[in-house]
Amino acid sequence: MHSPLILDFDASLPSLENAFRIDLGAWQERIRFGCTMQTWRELETHLATALPSHYGTVCMGSGDYHHISHLLIKRLAEHEPFDVVVCDNHPDNMRFPFGIHCGSWVKHIAKLPQVRSIHVMGITSGDVGWQHAWENHLWPLYNGKVRYWTIGVGNGWAKAIGLGRAVNRFADRQTMLAALNEELARHATPVYLSIDKDVLSPDEVRTNWDQGCLTLADLQSLISTLQGRIIGSDITGEVSIYHYLARWKRLLSAMDEQPEISSSELQQWQTRQAEANGMLMEAIARARRPA
Repeated sequence: MHSPLILDFDASLPSLENAFRIDLGAWQERIRFGCTMQTWRELETHLATALPSHYGTVCMGSGDYHHISHLLIKRLAEHEPFDVVVCDNHPDNMRFPFGIHCGSWVKHIAKLPQVRSIHVMGITSGDVGWQHAWENHLWPLYNGKVRYWTIGVGNGWAKAIGLGRAVNRFADRQTMLAALNEELARHATPVYLSIDKDVLSPDEVRTNWDQGCLTLADLQSLISTLQGRIIGSDITGEVSIYHYLARWKRLLSAMDEQPEISSSELQQWQTRQAEANGMLMEAIARARRPA
């Protein structure tokens, strides 16, 4: 079994047993939330020499770093097509004209030839509602590379423009999970699994972002259906407090209305986050494809 890998940008993760930790604190301001493509390429070059040759589930801190998944997925071999399952309360397929950020990275992996399809599941965010439809990258939805699996969010706009199959709406999480499991079972394709814990109900864990309605048991069930197919995985959605130096990042993060967190809340939330990480990584380890 490969050891977990911690990409430590924000000191939000406690020690994990047998984990390999890479200190990336010096990159926090440059990478957190978003960055230019030039900075992104510099980080990619740095990680190329810093990452171990083999590793297990990658933990990378706050959901503000979910775009790191792009670099991890890009590293996987191109000769074997695989699917990507993203557990997230947001589509992460939004427009961002300044480079790449935590809400736009799905569009970037949709360009990778080794990625066969991308399923973003558990979305309850208004980011896929009609008011924000124009902010989504539509071409990956039209060409079938990306599909949204939403709960309780209207998709009338998607049906009106021929995207009814790409933006799937369900009344509750159980119905969505059943349909997704059925879809994933149609193919024996290997899977890369990316989990942002903001897909979970606040009753399960607390994150920096607005949250969905899934339970840890839901995610464990999903993982079990991928038995023997997971070739890579990452977990984000930790809780951390950070005040940006860059004015544009302060403005954009303020628009996202991330909650203020007290020191006592931070400790309690991080303790629960660590428990959730352990449960998810155990399930993923059991479902990994044999080496």
